[in-house]
Amino acid sequence: MTELPRDLPVIERTAVRLVVRDRNGLILLFHTRDPEHPRLGTWWELPGGGVDPGETYPQTALRELREETGFVVTAAQLGPPTWRRRASFIHRRLRHVQDEVVLTVRLDAAAPDVDGADRLDYEVEDYFGFRWWPVEEIVTSTARFYPGRLPALLTAFLAGERIDEPFELWS
Repeated sequence: MTELPRDLPVIERTAVRLVVRDRNGLILLFHTRDPEHPRLGTWWELPGGGVDPGETYPQTALRELREETGFVVTAAQLGPPTWRRRASFIHRRLRHVQDEVVLTVRLDAAAPDVDGADRLDYEVEDYFGFRWWPVEEIVTSTARFYPGRLPALLTAFLAGERIDEPFELWS
């Protein structure tokens, strides 16, 4: 593993990221920033978050999706966690080191509006927009994403390939 910078206190956790697809195959990404670290600029991020004690990956996925988007789905709409990764990034006053799984969520609606009423306080500050992206635009975009290799790995992931991504020092 790449050596971690010794810049901030470290928190380790397990997390779930979601490739949320509407009925037309568009993918939801949040436009994100960290107000405490403006040098990071902005990026487009998959929804998701930390696994709470006692939760399974599907339970975390359903909870995070509801909290961050207002979408209520069933476990039957979730795909398997076939993309595994370990990453580190700074957020607020901590360096996060996360073991993440990525899974798909299929919605019945076309590009529904996001309801952030149940977001945590920092999510309200961090997420300042969202967009439904065609897969092809993500794959060819030069924008910054989290996960950083989303454009390179998305097509294989959506085709059902298992991905064990090497460690990513994102920030």
